[in-house]
Amino acid sequence: MTSYFLQAFIYLAAAVIAVPIAKRLGLGSVLGYLIAGVVIGPIIGLVGEETTTIQHFAEFGVVMMLFLVGLELEPKMLWNMRNRLLGLGGLQVAGTCALVMGIALWLGQPWSVALAIGLIFSLSSTAIVLQTFNEKGLTRTDGGQNAFSVLLFQDIAVIPMLAFIPLLALPDLIEKAQGAATAAAEHHEELSLVAGLPGWAYAIVIVTSIAGLVVGGHYLSRPLFRFVASSGLREIFTATALMLVVGIAAIMSLVGLSPALGTFLAGVVLANSEFRHELESNIDPFKGLLLGLFFITVGAGINFGILFDDFGMIVGLTLAIMAIKALILYVLALCFKIRGSNRWLFTLSLAQAGEFGFVLLSFTMQNHVIPPAIVQTLSLVVALSMFLTPGLFIFFDKVILPKFQDASNEKEADDINETGTVIIAGIGRFGQIVNRLLVANGVHTVVLDHQADQVDMVRRINTKAYFGDATRPDLLHTAGIEQAKMIIVAIDNRDTSLELVKYVKQTYPNVTILARSFDRGHGYQLRQAGADIIESETYHSALELGSHALSHLGHHPFWIEQKKAVYKKVENKKSDLLYQAWLDDSESERFDNNYRKLFIHLEAQLKLAMKADRYDNQAESERGWTPPPKGYTDNLD
Repeated sequence: MTSYFLQAFIYLAAAVIAVPIAKRLGLGSVLGYLIAGVVIGPIIGLVGEETTTIQHFAEFGVVMMLFLVGLELEPKMLWNMRNRLLGLGGLQVAGTCALVMGIALWLGQPWSVALAIGLIFSLSSTAIVLQTFNEKGLTRTDGGQNAFSVLLFQDIAVIPMLAFIPLLALPDLIEKAQGAATAAAEHHEELSLVAGLPGWAYAIVIVTSIAGLVVGGHYLSRPLFRFVASSGLREIFTATALMLVVGIAAIMSLVGLSPALGTFLAGVVLANSEFRHELESNIDPFKGLLLGLFFITVGAGINFGILFDDFGMIVGLTLAIMAIKALILYVLALCFKIRGSNRWLFTLSLAQAGEFGFVLLSFTMQNHVIPPAIVQTLSLVVALSMFLTPGLFIFFDKVILPKFQDASNEKEADDINETGTVIIAGIGRFGQIVNRLLVANGVHTVVLDHQADQVDMVRRINTKAYFGDATRPDLLHTAGIEQAKMIIVAIDNRDTSLELVKYVKQTYPNVTILARSFDRGHGYQLRQAGADIIESETYHSALELGSHALSHLGHHPFWIEQKKAVYKKVENKKSDLLYQAWLDDSESERFDNNYRKLFIHLEAQLKLAMKADRYDNQAESERGWTPPPKGYTDNLD
């Protein structure tokens, strides 16, 4: 028992020390785990032969991760992904397999060994890629979404690979290991429900298992979760979530299917369940810890003895495999019109071999498809490619991404061949709404944005916009700032928006300036710079959300509208005083002197105003709307 405690302490201590340091250095947690494994394994030698056993256990982190991925996907979403899933994912697996197989044949390997190697290296690391995407916020990018489609197809493709690989067995290897094969077969029969079944029966078992998983997950999971939730014990719900994942993985293994695929399907089935978020919160800590342990075992499992004996060959094979996969991925990115930095993100993120490579290599050796000596070398290639992957993400962040950002900034501005009543600077999430409202009401706008990707995106939805920096005087002149009635500053940058407001106020004082503020402080800066009307991007949406909260708590809608009106009235009444105090106090004194005191007084006044009784049924401003006179819209221009 003592040895288990010591081993657990070593792995946990390595993670606790290495990962925060790696994160602080900008290397990412995955590289931190891998380095920790290398240090406690090959370098110091604190862990040894037990690493492989622990790795099999830690691979359950991948199973949990795919369960959580499935929870985020609805069947309808999967159907919508079918073109990318089958087209992009299928072509990547087929293309990589064919090219790697061709090179293996050229190196003198039998066709069956070459095909098996091609299948193994067609897979990428779901664990590393998704973990890094989540950390760097790349999941929702176009490159991240396409990479996810490929990873999803690869994980599903493992099933037919496991069924097909035994057919590639070499007669020579079978004869040499006949005794061992018999023992292995006996052991396999004890742990398998499908050993010795004919092909047609095995197919029925597979279909029945998947159908049972889908039907059972849909109809039986909800009553089970409700029963467990009624106990009120969080730890029992956690135990139920773990039981579900472990049980599905065990069933899939017993029928010869991938545990990861089984839990993924279970996640998809439960994606619409009301218990989805509770399942996520209970499984996520275990997933994170086991994935970290898996990465540590990958680093600790690198055999530097074999690596240094054939250093040139192993490193050459690793770089060759990664280059081949990158080439296939880049060509597919071109074919599927993945643009800009997303093309490189898609290419670099999937260029490694994956954790299922270890599973398939072990499977090929057990089924006498690939000789053990080659399996050892290929295992090092898989591990080394995974070890290099965080470096590819760093290369993308430091080299690729800045080039595309610079190229976007250096691109020549569009020729503006029109003028408008209103100029809108910035067509992001805020500017789009303003522009749509004005255009829908017949107002002629000229839209400028300095991000080429954003301009391209809104053009695809038939919104007219020009690429250009609105702070450039020549572009404002071309857009007709002299004749414009107003300019709306909706730029997603504090300093740039301030600069633009100052310039327009000084140069074109007759143009009304409407500006978007990020918060109260930024609003005061815009007011100081000369903006005529300022709206906080969060004020009204937060007020609306608060009113919905009051409504769901049982308050009457009319009472809520009154309280909203009181809130706005108190805020507006004190706004000038707060602004003057903000001007008078220096930035370092702002929350110690007059501004702070006034803000506290505002909160007190707000509470008093909310508690005040209303003796009148409704104020003048609350008595319904009077329609505008006929012909009102004719006079707007």
